Amino acid sequence: MRHNKHHATLGVTREHRRAMLSNLAAALITHGRIQTTLTKAKALRPFVEKVITKAKKAAGKTDKADALHLRRLALRDVRDEDAVTLLFNEKYKEFANRNGGYTRIYKLGPQRISDAAELALIEFVKAEDTGYSKSKGRRPSKGKKAAKAKSGESAEAAPASGGASAGKAAAETAPAAPAGGDAPQGEAKAGAEPAADPAAKAETPGDSKS
Repeated sequence: MRHNKHHATLGVTREHRRAMLSNLAAALITHGRIQTTLTKAKALRPFVEKVITKAKKAAGKTDKADALHLRRLALRDVRDEDAVTLLFNEKYKEFANRNGGYTRIYKLGPQRISDAAELALIEFVKAEDTGYSKSKGRRPSKGKKAAKAKSGESAEAAPASGGASAGKAAAETAPAAPAGGDAPQGEAKAGAEPAADPAAKAETPGDSKS
């Protein structure tokens, strides 16, 4: 049974697949970035990264025989001597400080016109490339935040303004209490007797006897 042995066959025979990946790897080593289909890019990634690992190991070998052996193993996979020489002599230095993850794949939006295949870019990731930080999810826009804050403030201010206006209206309708508890001067108390005429009181004693 072929459990855990799945890989993209790319719709071709085994020999054709190896030759195709060899050509794609040689082009990627030479140019640093190539455009192909998304399925081929995903199949090329582990293929070319193993060759880069062989180049890094060969650079660390002190015995020339061991370094030559690794170079020949790489030539077995990538059948382009110029590309392998470029990788083992120069390009391996770009990956000296990286422990894997030597390639990056970008998905392209438009599909191929002939068969609608998904296209992608595959490129090398250099040592000084820090990569991209992961997104924390979709954030609400500033307009929605401002509108939500404004509605909350208006909802809080509505009861307070209603209570203040009711108290103000009650204060205006209620009569103002005079100082000292006396009634206003221009108003007469209900049920109070009229003041006596001072001329009637000013009578002489003789007149009153008579």
